[in-house]
Amino acid sequence: MGERKGQNKYYPPDYDPKKGGLNKFQGTHALRERARKIHLGIIIIRFEMPYNIWCEGCNNHIGMGVRYNAEKTKTGMYYTTPVYKFRMKCHLCDNHFEIQTDPGNLDYVILSGARRQENRWDPLQNEQVVPETKEVQKRLFDDAMYKLEHQAKDAKAAADVKPVLQKLVERNKSVWNDSYEANCQLRAAFRQQKTEIKGQQELDRQLLAKSSLDIALLPEVPQDREMAALMKLQTKSAIERESEQRLDLLMRPALPGATTTTFGGLKRQKVLNTQLQLQDLGIRRKEAKAAAEQQSSLSLVGDYDSSSSGNSSPDTKG
Repeated sequence: MGERKGQNKYYPPDYDPKKGGLNKFQGTHALRERARKIHLGIIIIRFEMPYNIWCEGCNNHIGMGVRYNAEKTKTGMYYTTPVYKFRMKCHLCDNHFEIQTDPGNLDYVILSGARRQENRWDPLQNEQVVPETKEVQKRLFDDAMYKLEHQAKDAKAAADVKPVLQKLVERNKSVWNDSYEANCQLRAAFRQQKTEIKGQQELDRQLLAKSSLDIALLPEVPQDREMAALMKLQTKSAIERESEQRLDLLMRPALPGATTTTFGGLKRQKVLNTQLQLQDLGIRRKEAKAAAEQQSSLSLVGDYDSSSSGNSSPDTKG
């Protein structure tokens, strides 16, 4: 398939080889949209964050390895090595930050828009093996006295570290000398861990059954408790404040001397503030219904007595 890459290209009938390649003939660039600012010396690349930083626009943490579409510009030279500047936009806000290469120190420098999380330290203080520079290697090869002094420093450093290494070796032997006992300890620790995992899974299952959820619960961490405590004391959000302001505007009179609000705001507010009673909703309790029926029956009996007495009065007179 590799040999077809140079052949599977469409050349239009009006193509003129004197004008150059296909991209030049069509007025395009091989990088397409990434070369839209190439006339300014800028190329769009994918830039990977070399270390942890904080954005100065939103104060959010941006981890090492996050990738951005950055504008790459050549700003100078360090001897024969070019120095490049990268300008990119934060994905969490509208802030832009610029980072420049530092070939002299084999590092990147933040020019503006962000600040670096300082995780740098001296490797000698951490007792790490630091490779010798070219100047030191050349001096060790040429100067015998300097080489002797260097060997003496190395021997002294080895003598200082030897007791610590010996203690570590002895401790390792004491812990792992009896393989059966070490195996029993490991199996006991595994059994305890397995019991704890089963207990946590049972608690999670009960919580999911109680909440009617079908999700996978992650292990609880101290940050979850802190966030839950903050959410209890959380203030109103911007959307809630905006809705309150809109309701206040609706309740406010349209004219300074008016007594009614627009859209019947006062009436709506009065209806919302009044508490509905059972009678308003047509709901009647059983006791009240029985008392009403008894009252109605008594009234019917009274009406019947009065009517009967009225009918018998003419007979008595006759």
